[in-house]
Amino acid sequence: MVTLSNEYLKDIITEYTPYTTQGEVVQSLPCVSELNQNDIGIAVIDLDQNIYTAGTTDLSFSLQSASKVVSLMIALEDLGEEKVFQTVGMEPMGDFFNTISHLEADDVHRPFNPMVNAGAIAICSLIKGSSVEERFERIMTMLKSVLGHDDIHMNEDVYKAERRKGDRNRALAYYMSSTGSVALDPEEALDLYFRINSIQFQVRDLALLGLFFANGGKTIEGGEQLLHPDHLTTIEAIMMTSGMYNESGRFAVNVGFPCKSGISGGIFGAVPGRYGIGVIGPAINPKGNSVAGSKILERLSKDLGLNIFHPEAKE
Repeated sequence: MVTLSNEYLKDIITEYTPYTTQGEVVQSLPCVSELNQNDIGIAVIDLDQNIYTAGTTDLSFSLQSASKVVSLMIALEDLGEEKVFQTVGMEPMGDFFNTISHLEADDVHRPFNPMVNAGAIAICSLIKGSSVEERFERIMTMLKSVLGHDDIHMNEDVYKAERRKGDRNRALAYYMSSTGSVALDPEEALDLYFRINSIQFQVRDLALLGLFFANGGKTIEGGEQLLHPDHLTTIEAIMMTSGMYNESGRFAVNVGFPCKSGISGGIFGAVPGRYGIGVIGPAINPKGNSVAGSKILERLSKDLGLNIFHPEAKE
């Protein structure tokens, strides 16, 4: 078994950086389009807060779809699973993450799961608060508690671009509003969705988010239980089946622990009882996942014995 170290991660970065040429950086969003295609960074943090890093770890990028896990967490804590899953399903979907066709084909007219765009917008409509600003502040407060620091913010330029270029998501929201799937005014649900997508992270923050789930929904500093264990189980299962868009099945087989990606190239993973992992590689494939980042996670899982389905996986 390979020993985790900075040197090991540096070797992995060197080996897999060439895969960045097989993807493309999203050009439609500021901050994302400015990232270098060849950049890739990784952070791994264990439960004793030992941190191992390599590559370009000082990049700042927007969360994008990785934020869907955070909004689901808040909604479950607010309303419980019965209410949340009356609004969205929990089944994987083979179509692309921003498709609208499944909403018309499904007799219930609800999104398949909270990890597709329609599902995340519907989840945003469930979060409690008297205004979009109050709901967003609740999310930021939770995130800061999870990460153990206050050094995150919403990127105004990304937020404005999300609003300006969000016609497909706007169509999803208004269609769901017409069928009763969105509880809030659709513009309010969209505004919260765009804000959450625009939160700026670094790769260490992704690893800290993964570590929170790996630690059973407890903060590392102080051990405060911020997420009910039942909700933790639900979220990790949905991440496993739907967190990597329509490559989730391949990830379940080849990586074998819950992960969630975003089109900015970030991926965070949670290895229960062991590690939080963050990877940033802005060059993504047509399905929305970092090309080099995906390869690196597969390699880490194999080398470190992280696949939770493997009979020799460590506790």
